[in-house]
Order: sequence, then structure tokens, then C-alpha cells
Amino acid sequence: MATIISIVSYPFLPAKNGGQKSVALFNKYFSKYHTLIGVSTKKNILSGDEGYEVMRIFSNSSLRYINIFYFFSLRRIIREKKATHVLIEHPYYGWLGILLKSFCNIKLIVRSQNIEGLRWKTLGKWWWMVLWRYEKMTHRRADYNFFITYEDKRYAIENFRLDPAKCMTMTYGIEWNSAPPEEELQKARSFLREKYKIAQDETILLFNGDFDYEPNAAALKTIIQTIDPALEQKNGFKYKIIICGINIPEEIRSAAYSNIIIAGFVEDVGLYFRGAGVFINPVNEGGGIKTKLVEALGYNCNAVSTANGAVGVNAEWCNNKLLISDNNDWNGFADLIIKASQTDADIPEIYFEHFYWGYTTKKAALFIEQNMV
Repeated sequence: MATIISIVSYPFLPAKNGGQKSVALFNKYFSKYHTLIGVSTKKNILSGDEGYEVMRIFSNSSLRYINIFYFFSLRRIIREKKATHVLIEHPYYGWLGILLKSFCNIKLIVRSQNIEGLRWKTLGKWWWMVLWRYEKMTHRRADYNFFITYEDKRYAIENFRLDPAKCMTMTYGIEWNSAPPEEELQKARSFLREKYKIAQDETILLFNGDFDYEPNAAALKTIIQTIDPALEQKNGFKYKIIICGINIPEEIRSAAYSNIIIAGFVEDVGLYFRGAGVFINPVNEGGGIKTKLVEALGYNCNAVSTANGAVGVNAEWCNNKLLISDNNDWNGFADLIIKASQTDADIPEIYFEHFYWGYTTKKAALFIEQNMV
């Protein structure tokens, strides 16, 4: 059994958004197979239910990313815990991971949530190439590389010139391994219809996210300015779009819409996924896998996504429940929403083989074990 120091350079507990859940849940499930000790920032709030030890040693200052003294703190932890591996999330602490590998006789694992350089390129940052080159160096110095999508892994092997034998796909996951029963879905639909006064002949559409994240904010504007008007032109289609999540701009929250319900933050977003007829994902920017799409399909909700927004989710695993439009073809996107509202199918077992945390982290654990021999 390996002992792994998981370095997370930012607050992720309690886990609220998709990126934070990706770290917290990976660590929780992976720690069932190998000893894992998390090292992160002081800003994390521990509940005691993490399932593994978390040490809060990094400051909350942005200067933590260049603080060389953390090398000595982590070297001490590695010796005390008799660690065999160090795992870093993202490439930002690449320099630290490389130093620890070089001086502490341990293996370095880099877990990529996106190809970060490309993500920043899509967001228009001029310095993306500098980060891309640093990211390349970090992955090349790693002993093992975990990528969140098959597309990212293929890109990194080809463009970072990585050894495929040192790479695996370690995708975002969900905590249930089968679709909810039909009575549970019906109960959730009834709740949403009653709470928001939605008629029985109106299809419930859903979009959810943290709208402080620019790709989500842009997608929300697209829903309001383009997709909703396109749907209004589709004669005979009745619907309501529920928007839930945090950091919705005030000008949107205070506006009145005929077919859009601004729910804002909700305590149980799973209830909304179970009750919706179609999850819509008009996200065009950013990198990595869109975690809410993974969750929606896992709740047996039909979904429509742009091609960019569906990266990492193979429609062949979804039994016709995921329909994908060309990027920026919003009239076609609206047509697919109507088609999805008429789809009667269940998410198949193969979907959970790819996205249930219990299965995916076991594969990662076996990957580590096989390479320790």
C-alpha cells in the first residue's frame, strides 16, 4: 500500500463547486485503497467526515505559490508519514512537486483538472503560453499523470510528449452507482411544479452553476438572450427554465422573465436534477469536464450540450439521453431541447462504470500498485 501526500494549493473544504468536489471526493474514495494525507491552505474548514487526514499548513496569501520554505515543511511530513508518493492538483505547485521528488526519494503524481494553459487561452489571457510550457515541464517530470478526460490525456501525450504508460484518465465522478428510482423522480418533479407554479404541460429545463466563473456567466447570458427567444419561436413547445446556483448577477436576479425562473442558491441541487426534464449546458468556454453535466445524467436527467461542453462525456455511454449540438448553433440547440424533452430512456450501467467514484478511484489505485512493483 502506498502512502500519498496530496497537495492542494487552494481552499476546497467544504466542497461546494465542481472543482472542489473533484478534489474532496477523489481523496475521500481514493483513501479507501491507499493511505492519503491532504496538505492544503489554512482557509479550509474541516468537518471531521473527510475520510482522511488533512493538514492545513499553507497560508491564504497568493505568495504561497512561490514560498520555498514549504519545501522544508513538506519534507518533514514526508519523513514522518513515510510517504511513497506526492500528488499535486493542477501544475501550479509543479516546482514544489519536482523538488520533493528530487530530494525525498518519492514518486510524483500530477492530477490535471484541465489542460490549464489551453483553458486560460480560451479565456483570452495573454500569458497562457507561459503557463502551458510550465505545465508541460511539470507533467514530463512526473512519474504518473492523471487526466480528467480522455481528450486531455490524448492531447498531453501528443503535445507534452508523455509516455502513455505513465498516463491514465481519472475523470470527475458521482457518489451513486445507479439511477434513482422512478418514484423518486416523480416526487421531485411534483415538488418543482408546486414550488414554482409550473404547469403539467410545461417541460422543466434546468441550468446550474457558480456564475462567478466566466464560462458559466456567459452561458447564462446565452440562455436569456438567445436560447429562450429561440424556444419561444418553436410553436407548441411549453417550458420553464430554472436557473439555480450562486453568484447570479443582481441585474439578472431582479429582472422579470416569462419563461425563466431564477431560483438562486438551493440547498439540495440533486432534487432539481431529479425533477428536471432536460438539463441544458450551453457552455462554450473553459476546459475540462463539465461536472454538472455528469451529475445531471447520473440522476437520469436528459441533457443537451454544446460540443465543447460535452468534452469527457461520451454520448455512446448515455443511451440517447445526451444530445450534442454544434458550438454556437443556438437554433439547433433549441431543436435538440425539444427532442430531448420527448426522449424516454434510462441512463445505462456503463455510464456508472465510467463516472462512479468507487469504480474510478479503484482503477487509479490499481494503476499505482502496478507501477510500484
